[in-house]
Amino acid sequence: MLRTVTCGALTLNNLGESVTLCGWVQKSRDLGGMTFIDIRDRYGITQLVFNMDDNRELCESARLLGREFVIKATGIVVERSNKNPKMPTGDVEIKITSLEILNAAKLPPFMIEDDTDGGDELRMKYRYLDLRRNPVRNNLILRHKIAQSVRRYLDALDFIEVETPVLIKSTPEGARDFVVPSRMNEGEFYALPQSPQTFKQLLMVSGFDRYFQIVKCFRDEDLRADRQPEFTQIDCEMSFIEQEDILNTFEGLIRTLFKEVRNYDLPEVPRMQYADAMRLYGSDKPDTRFAMQFVELNDLVKGKGFPVFDNAELVVGINAKGAASYTRKQLDELTDFIKRPQIGATGLIYARHNEDGTIKSSVDKFFNEEDLKQWSQVFETEKGDLLLILAGSTDKVRKQLNELRLEMGNRLGLRDKNKFSALWVLDFPLLEWDEETERYHAMHHPFTSPKPEDIALLDSDPKNVRANAYDMVINGTEIGGGSIRIHDRTLQALMFKHLGFSAEEAQKQFGFLMDAFEFGAPPHGGIAFGFDRLTSIFAGLDSIRDVIAFPKNNSGRDVMIDSPSTIDEKQLKELKIKTDL
Repeated sequence: MLRTVTCGALTLNNLGESVTLCGWVQKSRDLGGMTFIDIRDRYGITQLVFNMDDNRELCESARLLGREFVIKATGIVVERSNKNPKMPTGDVEIKITSLEILNAAKLPPFMIEDDTDGGDELRMKYRYLDLRRNPVRNNLILRHKIAQSVRRYLDALDFIEVETPVLIKSTPEGARDFVVPSRMNEGEFYALPQSPQTFKQLLMVSGFDRYFQIVKCFRDEDLRADRQPEFTQIDCEMSFIEQEDILNTFEGLIRTLFKEVRNYDLPEVPRMQYADAMRLYGSDKPDTRFAMQFVELNDLVKGKGFPVFDNAELVVGINAKGAASYTRKQLDELTDFIKRPQIGATGLIYARHNEDGTIKSSVDKFFNEEDLKQWSQVFETEKGDLLLILAGSTDKVRKQLNELRLEMGNRLGLRDKNKFSALWVLDFPLLEWDEETERYHAMHHPFTSPKPEDIALLDSDPKNVRANAYDMVINGTEIGGGSIRIHDRTLQALMFKHLGFSAEEAQKQFGFLMDAFEFGAPPHGGIAFGFDRLTSIFAGLDSIRDVIAFPKNNSGRDVMIDSPSTIDEKQLKELKIKTDL
């Protein structure tokens, strides 16, 4: 080894030892007779001292060192006269006896500091430099710790880690596939997997019983903070189980991760029906760190002569506790917020529970004091509370109020990133209607089993068929989802029929799976956790890009290696591909 110790290890216990360190120059301070160099590696920083009186030539060499030079330094550990309690190595420094420049460095395009002066695009272009910064490196160390904890937990429960193929076939359900041309099979294409779904089910047919994989997946879809074209799942499947077994096993995994990685005691995870989540929060992934549940007002406000309420399918609101002091300007800001095109509300009604006990609303013309007292009772308001009310069609207004609730949670400081609230959401609809294609689509995927008692409704009332499906939500983010799978060919064929597949299309796309079901498929089910999302929540971050070593930008580009890019004409000819742009 070129070094005898790392840059984060030395303490007063090492006084008098001769040590050799290797690393990058973090900063240099030339005080004339003495030069101080901070040397950095991934373990920490140590101060090196060069004294002109002891060795002029060595001191002159130290003065030539620039930021990010890679050096090897040997010397004696001595006690610092000016200690730095903020550094683990702040009690000591190294009195250097020899110095070697292993590699000089250009001046970096941004400061390699915790608080850098580099913007997002610049740091992504030089990601290898950004990864030297403590916050980014610590995110990847956290990711590593989570992965190791996952493997220990699942291995102890007899799960087997199995790799599944990356070159598979394209299927019409789900998001858009990334496709890969096959040179040896002209005119045919592989697809990159959106998940290992069918392969893990085939592993259950194969008798593997308990499978997991920390696996790369790919989806060609529009990007945002919590999406990347390639992402990682903790993918799991079990045989001979029921839904309760899945929930207990993987709630145990999540609670173990919080304890081992964050030293956080996550309480038992409550459960909520999908229908209740939509009714109380307007979302299938509610942030339950704070209450502010929806209160429906139809029975109280209809028939009072206020057209906005009278003509609405649903009138619903939230109690923003302690927000009655909001100024007119702040209320106008909230109105502008919900009127944004991506939310689409037409207006906001509000009522204040004043400190003197009176209740005043923006619609006092239509509702008297007794009416407003009834509002207060159903919202359980106290002095200082603010009611925010929306009206419209049921599905739209719930989604709009969900956005307003989250905004109020942010404004009132109720979404603390160091506080964690988990929730199981159960019994999703099996199918959802798509207006554009005018047919039903699987809400999760076509291999999700319906609730046994709802199978008869597939023909008569498909929209009310419940899926044997479940999601885990943490802090308003879906971090995992799964289902009990179909393991019977007849039921799987019926599912494909209701998704608009002809028998021939179903056989062409998924015949291999339905054929496998005829050779003794066990009852099975599973779950997949978004590894990137989970890590970002543990790290208290909003974007998954910050927990991925080499992420893409919002256009799906890797600006560091300039990808995607054109390929050589010779390659296109080999693949029998012509471009038409």
